[in-house]
Amino acid sequence: MMHKKLPHLLIALLLALPVVAAHAQSTPAKKALVARILKVQQPGIEGMSRSMAERPAIALMDRAGVVLSERVPADKRDAVAKEIQADVKKYLDEAVPLVSSRAVKLAPTTIGALLEERFTEDELKQVAVFLESPVFNKYQQLTGDMQKVLAEKLLADTRSVIDPKVVALEQSVTKRLGIVAPPAPAK
Repeated sequence: MMHKKLPHLLIALLLALPVVAAHAQSTPAKKALVARILKVQQPGIEGMSRSMAERPAIALMDRAGVVLSERVPADKRDAVAKEIQADVKKYLDEAVPLVSSRAVKLAPTTIGALLEERFTEDELKQVAVFLESPVFNKYQQLTGDMQKVLAEKLLADTRSVIDPKVVALEQSVTKRLGIVAPPAPAK
């Protein structure tokens, strides 16, 4: 019984393949649309790669700040801090352009390949038109302002509840680390 069904299944799969392949097929028109989309998205790609390159430096600076205050004599802290800042600046000056450039070069074979595979030519046209839309650009330019006003209001609305929780967390971590906290300032 299984042998009789197998050819029918195989034929059905083979007949379906051209439909699946046609959807994922790359054409010059799809490649051009993807290139157009990637050009509009380039600032975002560069921003993401910049963030990736900066992340280790930020983490290192955070750790260095702790060590600096704990292990470097007070009279040498400013000089050592300036040297560390210079090292970090040098790293960022070299790493950020390198990572950003590489991200832009990789985008067509990574993001572009996904777009070509998962979108039809008509869908890619719609995405390109949307991303190039003046209204969408205006909306994107407002993103920073929208986040700022929300953050300010959120901070004001939650400060009285969150500040005591932060203080309690700091005290708990300080206690677990065996660090003697300085006495609280007199009110």
